[in-house]
Amino acid sequence: MKATQSIPQNLQGILWSVGVDKLSLQEDRVYIINQILSFGDLDNIKWLYSVYSKDEILRVFLNHPIKQYSAPRFNFIKNYLLSISNLKVNSNRYVVNTPRDIR
Repeated sequence: MKATQSIPQNLQGILWSVGVDKLSLQEDRVYIINQILSFGDLDNIKWLYSVYSKDEILRVFLNHPIKQYSAPRFNFIKNYLLSISNLKVNSNRYVVNTPRDIR
């Protein structure tokens, strides 16, 4: 973690499971990082990088996958934001499959 700071209130919509005032940047980093990568906008992602190093974000993304990413979002995070397009990352551990009714 880069700096000791609190989580801005405007992230409550992304970190909906718990009040942001009850989250710990260190203890809840897996939840915070995955939620912001999955649902945050570019300003939220900039904030994420102001709090955590790229190495920490990458480590959490690779070692603590959460199956909540859309396929396009997963590809954006993996290939562009984290620049790990050369790594074999099992998308089944990240991407939520939305079943379609094609009747």
